[in-house]
Amino acid sequence: MRCPICHFPETDVIDTRKLYEGEVIRRRRKCRACGRRFTTYERIESVSLMVVKKDGTREPYDREKIARGVRTACYRRPVSADAIEQLVNEVETAVMATDQQEISSQFIGDAVMRRLRDLDEVAYIRFASVYRSFADIGKLREAVDELLEREGTRNGHSSAATTDQGTTDNHSRM
Repeated sequence: MRCPICHFPETDVIDTRKLYEGEVIRRRRKCRACGRRFTTYERIESVSLMVVKKDGTREPYDREKIARGVRTACYRRPVSADAIEQLVNEVETAVMATDQQEISSQFIGDAVMRRLRDLDEVAYIRFASVYRSFADIGKLREAVDELLEREGTRNGHSSAATTDQGTTDNHSRM
């Protein structure tokens, strides 16, 4: 492998580790010329998988596009790079498990959303707002209500809160 610093064509592998349940191999390398160290990652290359978008157009599957979308949704959120990488790996595993040559962008988007909802609710709403193209604030509110209801069910109580006037306010925690 060529050194990214001095471009010398020969390097030595000094450490190899499996990551993400063997889905990725991380190698630490050292350049034979300049002695600098760098890291490379190996993963199975996806076989000419095409993504069918909502408008019917097709584009090659791009793992990095999924990763960019998730990183954008998680921007300034307490979500580690490892957690994002794991989420992207899980989505890619689900995509590859279909054993299809074409996959819908909806399948990918839904897979990301299911995992983001459990990882970080704010990131989920951010991703959903772009992915679902909310037409108005009402649709966004429905998504937030759905999350609050789910959280209330998970915590064993209703997500609706009672206000001082005795009325129910589903958005008091927003």
